[in-house]
Amino acid sequence: MGYTKASKTPAPHQGDEHEAGDRATGAPSQETSMYDPTMTAPMRDELIRAGVTSLESPEQVDQILGQPGTAMVVVNSVCGCAAANARPGAIMSLNHGTLPDKSVTVFAGVDRDAVNQARSYFRGFMPSSPSIALMKDGECVFMLQRHEIEGRDPNDIATRLTEAFDAHCA
Repeated sequence: MGYTKASKTPAPHQGDEHEAGDRATGAPSQETSMYDPTMTAPMRDELIRAGVTSLESPEQVDQILGQPGTAMVVVNSVCGCAAANARPGAIMSLNHGTLPDKSVTVFAGVDRDAVNQARSYFRGFMPSSPSIALMKDGECVFMLQRHEIEGRDPNDIATRLTEAFDAHCA
């Protein structure tokens, strides 16, 4: 088990970055990032190179998700299922004929405030990373959560996403 930089408290399980903080009091951590941004830059850049916009503040999230239209939101993560399944599946889905108006990403464990703001739009869904949401006019109309990503082929993820695009973005 790993430990957070700020204390000797056990680090959260991969995919549970939203639970980081002072485990004794339940107060949020004063750290802005659980992971070194230099380490996570290639993971963020993989999506950016595919045309996905990185949102790193709550204000940026609201500018996109608070507007009319459609948006795919990739809650990125350092875990293996993000690398092997979620990011490749999301990128493959962007080759489909019908696409959301915008494609964005927030990074769990890195952009904590942006992730929390994005998750505030995912009403009815537990925090999950990685995850991929499809938003329409500020409402979450489709969600792939970690348990639907883990162990799935990127082609399967892309197919699920493109089906959602066809249903909600056409």
